[in-house]
Amino acid sequence: MPEFLTFPVIAIAIVLLYIFSVINILPEYERGVIFRLGRLLPEAKGPGLILVFRPIDRIVRVSLRTIAMDVPPQDVITRDNVTVSVNAVVYFRVLEPRLAIVEVENYLYATSQLAQTTLRSVLGEAELDELLSQRDKLNARIQEILDAHTDQWGIKVSLVEIKGVDLPQEMRRAMSRQAEAEREKRAKIIHASGEYEAAEKLVSAANAIAAEPVALQLRYLQTLTEIGMEQNTTVVFPVPVDMLKGLFNLPDKQTTVTVQPREPVKVG
Repeated sequence: MPEFLTFPVIAIAIVLLYIFSVINILPEYERGVIFRLGRLLPEAKGPGLILVFRPIDRIVRVSLRTIAMDVPPQDVITRDNVTVSVNAVVYFRVLEPRLAIVEVENYLYATSQLAQTTLRSVLGEAELDELLSQRDKLNARIQEILDAHTDQWGIKVSLVEIKGVDLPQEMRRAMSRQAEAEREKRAKIIHASGEYEAAEKLVSAANAIAAEPVALQLRYLQTLTEIGMEQNTTVVFPVPVDMLKGLFNLPDKQTTVTVQPREPVKVG
């Protein structure tokens, strides 16, 4: 190749390489924040084909997808002075890419630290029973606080979920004893209620039998029938109640003992 054609070819190659480097393709879930000569452009670029004229322009890619951030276990002292270890997960997404890049140095790290401190502060104001039974209420409160603080960063916190609560072994044993005592209490109440209902039924049955004495004889016969159906050697002799009723109605015999005083003995 002649020497006078070498320079134009090299220049054209450099221009083509520069053009290829200027072309950037952003997917649907990304936006490009452009800094031109260090100044932020009014709008974020993308998605699709965009042009970034380096070194004049600098692009920062920001994902708009929902991010699930795991909050590491935090040691929390509840309001009733119980130490627990709690971890959670935070779901958030970037709504304003320009604010997420300009207003905070690292929005992922900042959101993570804010979630940890908020988790400790909110759970520190709750009691252990509330932490175990009212997680939805605590989740909503943490989400509200995080969303209010991250709104100036262009971030929307959509959901916060407390994943697990680890209790000390002593507290676990105490709660097990409490649950056992509570179940024993319920069992005794149910047993007493059954005894009360059974007593009421027995009183009703006794009143019915007292009104119709023949019913007692029928119960005797039914009992004998049930005993006879079983293979046993028990012999039952039914005794009519009328015979025993006379014994019960006998008048009490009173024994009277007469004591006669002795005459004094004279010694002469």
